[in-house]
Amino acid sequence: MSNVSLYQEDAGVKRQSFAARFAKLWRRDSRETNLAGYIFISPWLIGFLLLTVWPIAQSFYLSFTEYSLLNDPTWIGSQNYSSILFKDQLFRTSLGVTFAFVLAAVPLKLFFSLMVAMLLNKNLRGMNLYRTAIYFPSLIGGSIAVSVLWRNMFSLDGYVNHVLGWFGIQGVGWISNPNTSLGTLILLSTWQFGSTMVIFLAGLKQIPGELYDSSAVDGAGKARQFFHITLPMLSPVMFFNLVLGVIGSFQMFTSAFIITKGGPVNSTYMYALFLFEKAFKHYQMGYASALAWILLVIIAVLTGINFLVSRYWVFYESEGGKAK
Repeated sequence: MSNVSLYQEDAGVKRQSFAARFAKLWRRDSRETNLAGYIFISPWLIGFLLLTVWPIAQSFYLSFTEYSLLNDPTWIGSQNYSSILFKDQLFRTSLGVTFAFVLAAVPLKLFFSLMVAMLLNKNLRGMNLYRTAIYFPSLIGGSIAVSVLWRNMFSLDGYVNHVLGWFGIQGVGWISNPNTSLGTLILLSTWQFGSTMVIFLAGLKQIPGELYDSSAVDGAGKARQFFHITLPMLSPVMFFNLVLGVIGSFQMFTSAFIITKGGPVNSTYMYALFLFEKAFKHYQMGYASALAWILLVIIAVLTGINFLVSRYWVFYESEGGKAK
């Protein structure tokens, strides 16, 4: 065997030995890195398991039991679900009121937030101040203070009727009238459009200005640009806001509880308020857990439908067409 062959064989052994040592070192470093990662994430993971996963599992179990906090849970199978779906008139009433609220509040919030976002998308002096002022109501959100203020504004002797009196218009009981009570809650939800508006504004900033310039050269007016450029390019953002709006509206509770308490004549008896009363007024925890899971299924089905329908109207630029 020549010296060259011996040298090549020795070099190959050294390369294999180095590769083996490197792989071993890499595996050890990976294990140490993974271990460090698990240690750092463990506080969140433990909290997530104990405070989220475990309560969810408990809620699912309790939905098949009769449980009133004073007694141990008693397994009754699907009796809670059958009672809710086929016997409970308040369930159907609250679900109908909630659907009416969602169908009115979500489109109105999307419309006004988009219009305001387009106004705030102008490069004018002091625009940051206007954006902050319009976003401010969303900072206080659906808090108790806002609900109390809204109740005082729309009461029979409230500020709204007082202003209407200046113009000789007879005020009405906006909250005490079944025909207008739900409208006050819809108006409150629409007024708190700041977060949705900010998301729309961010989407508008991402639309290339060259598209508007090119369309203007071709003779497209503002209306044509809005329907053929702005809306298609903004459709993913609109879809995102739509999904979040539907989910949030189905869980609306604070305003109905503080302003109307579900009245008058159950005209504002939201699903979340119905669930709350079953749990903490009547202490029917098993029944309330079943209501919560039914709400989860309803929201999941509606979200799935939104995703299926989105392929026909949501445009993704990276795919060169509509959603697949």
